[in-house]
Amino acid sequence: MHSLQKKLERRLGLFPVTNIVIANIIGAGIFTTTGYLMEFLQNPGVMLVLWAIGGLVALCGALSFGELGAAFPEAGGEYVFISKIYSPLLGFLSGWLSLIVGFSAPIAASAIGFAKYFTWAFPQLQNWLMLNETLSVDNFSRCIAILVILGFSLVHSRGIVLGARVQNWLTLLKILLVVGLIFAGLLLGEGSMQNIKPEKPFQFSFDGWKAVGLSLMFIMFAYSGWNSATYIGSEIKEPRKVIPRSLLISTVTVTVLYILLNLFFVYAVPASEMRNEPEIGGLAAGFAFGATAETIISLLISFALFSSLSAFIILGPRVYYKMASDGLFFSKIARISKKHKVPANAIFLQAGIAIILVLSGTFEQILTYMGFSLGIFPIIAVAGNIKLRRSNHSGLRLPGYPYAQIFFVVVSTAILVLAYFERPVESSIAVFTALSGIPVYYWFKRRKN
Repeated sequence: MHSLQKKLERRLGLFPVTNIVIANIIGAGIFTTTGYLMEFLQNPGVMLVLWAIGGLVALCGALSFGELGAAFPEAGGEYVFISKIYSPLLGFLSGWLSLIVGFSAPIAASAIGFAKYFTWAFPQLQNWLMLNETLSVDNFSRCIAILVILGFSLVHSRGIVLGARVQNWLTLLKILLVVGLIFAGLLLGEGSMQNIKPEKPFQFSFDGWKAVGLSLMFIMFAYSGWNSATYIGSEIKEPRKVIPRSLLISTVTVTVLYILLNLFFVYAVPASEMRNEPEIGGLAAGFAFGATAETIISLLISFALFSSLSAFIILGPRVYYKMASDGLFFSKIARISKKHKVPANAIFLQAGIAIILVLSGTFEQILTYMGFSLGIFPIIAVAGNIKLRRSNHSGLRLPGYPYAQIFFVVVSTAILVLAYFERPVESSIAVFTALSGIPVYYWFKRRKN
């Protein structure tokens, strides 16, 4: 089995890896969650502060994963870290959650986000295709999302170099869109900084704290991907240098962009108009520049979501490939395409799970389920960084230790606890999903033995 891993070639340098990380972070979250946050919090000032706190949490996580990635420069991310630092069972559960939720659900969310923005830009599209009688609006969006998932899975099954090239262009276009939207919106668009003032002061009661916890969970979903360079460790040149640098550069860049982009949203749109609005980017463009700009920006955002969807499709299969290489998943998933040198079976397995998620649940339910699931194992991995340091096996020592790790663990745990009280059903399903991997692990282990 170990010979399989050697077939993943180290071909990616700092620029493409940083691009993949940024593309992975800037996705459906930033363009779809702000309206939900305003519904939970009803206070623009508190929301902007929470975006800054989310960036700080992600930066502390990136410092920790930079050390872990330098110590274990292999494909698989936290699956590898947790397996080696704690136990193969715990590592398998993180990989199991990555398979069902960690990558497949963000792919589903990005694809749905694309479909929503695309149909927002072209509201007559369903009518033009003469599908009004056949499909509801929701089902039409789902069909578009499924076609996008299949298309990008096909592109990335054709090789990492082609995939990275596509990724580089998509990411650059997305960064230009975000930066352009910020500068044009704040300098030229119509709006008012008076929108930051809340209608009533925020109440830090238990209900208020639950709203903060749920909001931070949505925000951390928007930041998720800060750890993504560690998933392709086997394909990175000079991983001990490139992994930590790419994580830190990406996280700081995205935090600044997120705070400024949300400032534009608040500047352009009154809080009362923002609540529960998933197409917040298009809405803000409409308020700031008029209806034509709303259509154009919605269309650009829909294509910008391709970048994050594409990045998830690159990263996720490397985790399942590593699990299969270790004998803890179906051996066919560890097969590398002879021609294209990528785990093609793993790519299409992930596409299938993402399509199932597109067909089930509302957009907000998928976000909540995914946000809770994505929050569990990074806490364990970051705590493992402390264990790694104490055992003197850390090959790279980044600043902030141990305060960055303690801050990440405490805040991330508090977010999960508060979010559980606010959304117990979706959170319980996420916990059950993780625990459902225990019998699967022992079944594969028995087969392996």
